[in-house]
Amino acid sequence: MTVDIRVIRAGQMYRYYLRETVVGDGRRPARTPLRAAQEQAGVPAGRWMGRGLAALGLAPGEEVTEAQLRNLFGERGRHPYADRIEADRLTGGDSPKKAFKAGALGRRVTVTGVDFVFRPQPTIYLLWALGDEETRRVIEAAHERAIERVLEWIEDEVAVIRYGKDGIYRVRPPGGLVAARFRHYEARSGRPLLHDHLLLSVKGQRLDGKWGSIHTTALHENTVAASALYNELVAAEVCEALGLATEPRIVTPGRRPVMEIAGVPHELIRWTSRRSDQIAACLTELEHEYVTAVDDDGEPLFLPVVSERARAKLNQIAARKTRPPKRKTQPLAQLRAWWKVSAVLTSKVAADVINSLLEYARAAAVAIRARVAVVVDVALAAVDVTATVFVMNEGGRFHRRHLLAEARRHLALVLRGRRRDPGLDERIVAAAISTHCLDISEPKTTIGLQANYRLYTARWDLADLPARPRPPTPVPDPDQRPPADPDEPAALRPPGQDAGEWEIPRIPLQYDRAVLAGAVVREKLRTTTAVRGWSYDVVAHQQRRCPSNCSRPSRSTPSTTTRSRRPVAGRRST
Repeated sequence: MTVDIRVIRAGQMYRYYLRETVVGDGRRPARTPLRAAQEQAGVPAGRWMGRGLAALGLAPGEEVTEAQLRNLFGERGRHPYADRIEADRLTGGDSPKKAFKAGALGRRVTVTGVDFVFRPQPTIYLLWALGDEETRRVIEAAHERAIERVLEWIEDEVAVIRYGKDGIYRVRPPGGLVAARFRHYEARSGRPLLHDHLLLSVKGQRLDGKWGSIHTTALHENTVAASALYNELVAAEVCEALGLATEPRIVTPGRRPVMEIAGVPHELIRWTSRRSDQIAACLTELEHEYVTAVDDDGEPLFLPVVSERARAKLNQIAARKTRPPKRKTQPLAQLRAWWKVSAVLTSKVAADVINSLLEYARAAAVAIRARVAVVVDVALAAVDVTATVFVMNEGGRFHRRHLLAEARRHLALVLRGRRRDPGLDERIVAAAISTHCLDISEPKTTIGLQANYRLYTARWDLADLPARPRPPTPVPDPDQRPPADPDEPAALRPPGQDAGEWEIPRIPLQYDRAVLAGAVVREKLRTTTAVRGWSYDVVAHQQRRCPSNCSRPSRSTPSTTTRSRRPVAGRRST
């Protein structure tokens, strides 16, 4: 995911944001004004965003001041100009209590906002860091517009204000939301990492003019869909503006491939991933401790295999343990010069490739666009989306937001950096729900009746899909401890080997099974329905995940963009 979310609470957490986050993740000197600290750190000033600014007397793009941040996020949700409002009321003769209440936005809250962190794919911010000034400006503009689009989607489809007893009533904030955006340029390791912090206030205005609080759980639930939308938007705009294309790359075997800019060497991504290498090394040690942990009686504390959930928790622990201290921030011009020198000296990529990175990426895009046609079939996309969500969610149960996130990932895979028609993701979700999903909701509360919280499962039988592989059961060894579960294999570290020299048993990941399930369902539909032929033949072409497939010579003439189920007369199908 390229969008993270974190809750902002009034008090110590807000002071952390005001001390470090708003000045480029550096350390703000004591008693230094906010704008002066940002200029010293070489980062731009924060800017206001959102349709809810008009109700507060603010304008989009206006500079964020320290007093406004303190009132809205640090004083438990007050008006950004609460100080001025309170002073005017006191001057007018109001009591201090009434004057203070006039500057409040509804009830005081502890959770004052959420922090969305937006960062593009590594190949995009590599082009931003190592390219020329024009490339940098294009990527930053695409990055900003993608954030604006995601915020609009959150305002229209996600954000709700709860009110009434136990919050049983929910309403969209008709005036929109209020957010402050702050830009950062580098990671803790000093490597390039273009990312923005979007501090989204939880305060929203209802139709009756009263101020309420946005339900933060809904924001957390839709973070994956927001990340998929941001990835799709920023990649499409960058590719269209610079003449590039995307390709799927497998980062972790068994996991979903990620879409990256074609032609950017993978060694450059490795050059930026110093933190990833440190986390991976620490994770191996933690996994070994996990599978070999015993209690006072010598009995295993956990299962002798690492599940996907346990691996995610251990990965968070490894990230915290290997987190380096923050570096002193520097101006972007100095960072870009240092990054290019460092990449030439330490990335094992030829200097001419680094200096002409955009040209190499454009050449790879020409090859991809000549061999990979854009064929978006809503019916087939609905099959793939439903099969993937059905397999990868526990018990085969899912919500509409899971289908929406997967539909956006499917479109990013198929379109390879091209723009799509507005609402195409919604059409795929509607087709999946109406054709392949079964509503199994048993609502016991008002929220269960809402469309976004309906519970679905696929109409297919699990017995028809490929079984999830299990780790093989080893031959019993009298020298080994018995496993905690009879169905799980025992696992001990061989004598004389370190944690990094032996294979820790892990439960297989689910994405490969999800891809196989989609192929099984497509084949069943092909043989049992009247829809068959060319549309099903292009599915294998769409689902190619290896970049090497794009470089093979093609004997057929590439077709142009089409969404019909029959080939265009006079042209051969891809």
